[in-house]
Amino acid sequence: MIPSVLPTYNRAALQFVKGEGAWLTEADGRRFLDLGSGIAVNALGHAHPALVEALSNQANALWHVSNLYQIPQQQALADKLVEHTFADTVFFTNSGTEACELAVKMARKHFYDKGQPEKIEIITFDGSFHGRSSAGIAAAGSEKMTKGFGPILGGFVHLTFGDLDGVSNAISDATAAILIEPIQGEGGIRPVPDAELKALRQICDAHGLLLILDEVQCGVGRTGKLFAHEWAGITPDIMMVAKGIGGGFPLGAVLATEDAASGMTAGTHGSTYGGNPLGCAVGCAVMDHVSDPEFLAEVNRKSGLLRQKLEGLIADHPDVFEEVRGSGLMLGLKCKALNMDVVNAGYENMVITVPAADNVIRLLPPLTLTDEDIGAAVTRLDQAATQVENA
Repeated sequence: MIPSVLPTYNRAALQFVKGEGAWLTEADGRRFLDLGSGIAVNALGHAHPALVEALSNQANALWHVSNLYQIPQQQALADKLVEHTFADTVFFTNSGTEACELAVKMARKHFYDKGQPEKIEIITFDGSFHGRSSAGIAAAGSEKMTKGFGPILGGFVHLTFGDLDGVSNAISDATAAILIEPIQGEGGIRPVPDAELKALRQICDAHGLLLILDEVQCGVGRTGKLFAHEWAGITPDIMMVAKGIGGGFPLGAVLATEDAASGMTAGTHGSTYGGNPLGCAVGCAVMDHVSDPEFLAEVNRKSGLLRQKLEGLIADHPDVFEEVRGSGLMLGLKCKALNMDVVNAGYENMVITVPAADNVIRLLPPLTLTDEDIGAAVTRLDQAATQVENA
């Protein structure tokens, strides 16, 4: 008999009932150090006072009216994002998956309205993850995600990660855009080198293409910049955002330049819940924190401390770990042991990590974790690694 909750997740036997900062309390009372943040979502940790206040105040005033009307909280959040980024305009969604759908539509409509309807192809890369919608799974192109779902949406050209020559060779009269994550998350914390991001920007400029960045997982302060592409000194034409922007409340967005978004006129896209007062009130509170240069400086300091301690962990457990990679507080431990063995040993030692491809475990802690939390994290990871060694 099928469960009442559709069994599409392989869930751990854990049930959390309360969270505070970087810590989660299980129903049996055990306290777990959360190095997953709900997969890079709880950027300011659990139950951050500013987010609780923003949500409570808004909940006591107004929840939903729909986008048939002006929404002041939506305007305020859009203004903050435009102020702090390359973007001229923002559309709000409920998730990164929805952001991907709009980014694809926006790129194609851009060229259609400019009299180039043949430009529909988007270049993407293996190991990528852009959500589980029709456009998202088609963009990633992996058999694991597309198998069994019938005809896959066309118009995507899949290339090997890191193959710049392949990008140039793949461009045709039908090419509209290049879509890439500055750091692959699900793909195993694989950063795109700054020089490569710059080269992709130059290729797009030379061929009149749009550059779409998926910063759903690596954005909103996670790398120590507000958005990861800032490290390379480039800007995209379109950017997908979600996860951290809501601090735990479902919220996503597509940011774009005026030119890239020029085809998206009244009636071309919509969302019932996207940009609702509750989500945008929380998003404003998140932005007030993560856009602060002092906050981002602390993310960089703490990431340096954590990385230093992780290098020591690898040295102590050479049969379990191979290397640490990533940027800021988006780090991956490449494992020699089976990564799920390390994740499961972590559960037994009350530390939460997130598995990824390439036999990696992801460390995506709240950006607000303390130095004491970092010490506790490495201690518990050390205990988990010892358990794997002795298994």
